[in-house]
Amino acid sequence: MNETSNVIESAEPTEAAAQQDRRRGFVARLAWAAAGLLLGAMSAGAELFLLAVAAPVMAYALAFSRGQRTVPKVVADGALKLSELERRRLSVFFGHTEGADYGAVRALAYLVLRVPIGLLGGVILLLTVYGAVVVVALAASWWITGEYMDGIPPEPWIVAYTAIFCLVLAFIAIQGLVGVVVLERKVARRSLGPSPLEAYERRIAQLSVSRAEVIDAVDDERRRIERDLHDGVQQRLVALGMLIGRARRASGGDEERARELLRQAHEESQRALEDLREVAWRVYPAALDGEGLQTALETVAERSPVPVTIDYELAVRPPHAVETAAYFIVCEAVTNANKHSAADRVAVRLTGDERMIHVRIEDDGNGGADPAGGGLAGLARRVAALDGTFGVDSPPGGPTVIRAELPCA
Repeated sequence: MNETSNVIESAEPTEAAAQQDRRRGFVARLAWAAAGLLLGAMSAGAELFLLAVAAPVMAYALAFSRGQRTVPKVVADGALKLSELERRRLSVFFGHTEGADYGAVRALAYLVLRVPIGLLGGVILLLTVYGAVVVVALAASWWITGEYMDGIPPEPWIVAYTAIFCLVLAFIAIQGLVGVVVLERKVARRSLGPSPLEAYERRIAQLSVSRAEVIDAVDDERRRIERDLHDGVQQRLVALGMLIGRARRASGGDEERARELLRQAHEESQRALEDLREVAWRVYPAALDGEGLQTALETVAERSPVPVTIDYELAVRPPHAVETAAYFIVCEAVTNANKHSAADRVAVRLTGDERMIHVRIEDDGNGGADPAGGGLAGLARRVAALDGTFGVDSPPGGPTVIRAELPCA
């Protein structure tokens, strides 16, 4: 009974602390978004001033440009700088990262659309703060004087009506601020981001590069298999054939020598089988089809001379192509750590959800890994074929960290 009560008592503060952390997180996000909107309102004033100055300058430039409808340099520079500041503000406060390739005309058009939205956000934010101050002052007055107004005591129904009215106004204000944020991001995406035609062209170019990288990756894999067979299995089989031939020649006169040669031939055949299994396992491990990625990675850790720790935190099994790519990334990284980095340990971590898989491999070796090397470059091409990202951080002296992000859809 005491143990049960202790468990309950220890669980209750933990749950309460978790709820408190969530409340703090919500308040922090709300304050962060309010700060972003406040900066947006302030920058909208500067942008309005720029547009007011740019209007006569643009009119003069168009009137005397002799058909060359160019944006004056001072206006273009100001529009580009303000647009870039807005893009960074949206990225820092609201997580908007789209749009980085635009000219002066698109920047001016963005500012024209963005100024009223920024001013609207400032007005809503100002009214929200004003309403909060009024409510706090009214509540403090009730608490100190005990009167509602003109000597009228605060009846319960008056307090309830006022509280409900304030909550409704707060809800409307928050929805208004959320709407301003959505408008900000949508206008930035439409004005500063690529047009649909440009997006299609970029996607086509990306697919063309990915297709070429897939072909290169397949060719590299074929060359690796041929090299493993030639340098490993083939040499073993040649040695085996020589031993069997010597045993046959010695079988007529020296039986002891023949038995020794046959024993060596048997051992060589076992080594040849091990090499053949190793090549087949490196081409494609059968465990991926059956037990899945986690089991295949555990096999990699077991076969590695360097200790490998695997932190597998995937709740769902990723698609087959993603599993294969993640497996070969870990396998190549562990192989490089064993052969080149003189590492004492390797840490592998896989996290993600049904949309994205994150792979991170770190070893404590001497560093200096070349991302353009054959193995790592092949991994980069394999990841690019899945529209993923691949990075290598390996300063001299180590550690070496390999990261990959693999989309699952």
